Amino acid sequence: MSLLVNINGKYCKGDQARVSVFDRGFLYGDSVYEVVRTYGGIPFAVSEHLDRFVRSAARLEIQLPERSWLEEQIDETIKAAGNPESYCRIIVTRGSGPITLDPTVARNPMTVLIVKELEPFADWMYTQGIKVAIPTIRRNHPAALDPAIKSGNYLNSVLALGEAKRAGFDDALLLGTQGRITEATSANVFLCRQGTLYTPTLQTGILQGVTRGLIIQIAKQLGIECKECDLYLEDLEKTDEVMLTGTLKEVMPVVQVGQQTIGDGSPGPLTHKLKQSLRTLALARVQARSN
Repeated sequence: MSLLVNINGKYCKGDQARVSVFDRGFLYGDSVYEVVRTYGGIPFAVSEHLDRFVRSAARLEIQLPERSWLEEQIDETIKAAGNPESYCRIIVTRGSGPITLDPTVARNPMTVLIVKELEPFADWMYTQGIKVAIPTIRRNHPAALDPAIKSGNYLNSVLALGEAKRAGFDDALLLGTQGRITEATSANVFLCRQGTLYTPTLQTGILQGVTRGLIIQIAKQLGIECKECDLYLEDLEKTDEVMLTGTLKEVMPVVQVGQQTIGDGSPGPLTHKLKQSLRTLALARVQARSN
């Protein structure tokens, strides 16, 4: 397993990677990030990830490097790491400066890429499904810290996942401040009822997931109706399938939410179909790019 770090365009090994203790990403989570994975050794959906990266940075007024440079660094760092399949985390912080909350004093935004060998989730999570808790922690209100911004401040999800793990669950499904279902700690959520997909609207206060968008596209191509709407816990009572979607999770079946068993308690056929369709799309895209 090879782990390679790229700091402002210069490579170093993981145990040699250093950033300033005065960097605002370290001090305040004042940063934006994206995670890209490879299929067949080629990074997937880079364009969609960088589109969101640009949106997040604009919302926080963080200056990003040139997009073409970022694309080049992603490709070259993944190649230099030499893994069969890679996980690539791209981070840009506001930079360093005096210890103060004032963002205007920050200097020299810093770019870090961390590339390591991709470690897939355990097979049982897909064959048996996972259990997710409904934690007491609520998703941040968009007026406070908008979940649509993929920033380095993930304390909301860290607290929710910690609560879920201590209770014996695999993940957490967070509710918004008004009781609506939002998303998991690092994934979007879909419900399936009688062949129709349902997923929370972006206005609920969620991250605009890259995989979420791809699943909506795939569903349309397959002739599966997909509705973006408000969802509540009571909707789980008449739900056949629940799935989480994300870059690393792909499409992961959920068989229990809190104390509610979903469907017959096993992964459903639509979840499996969408997972396979996503992989087919990913492999087709990277094959086209490699030709």
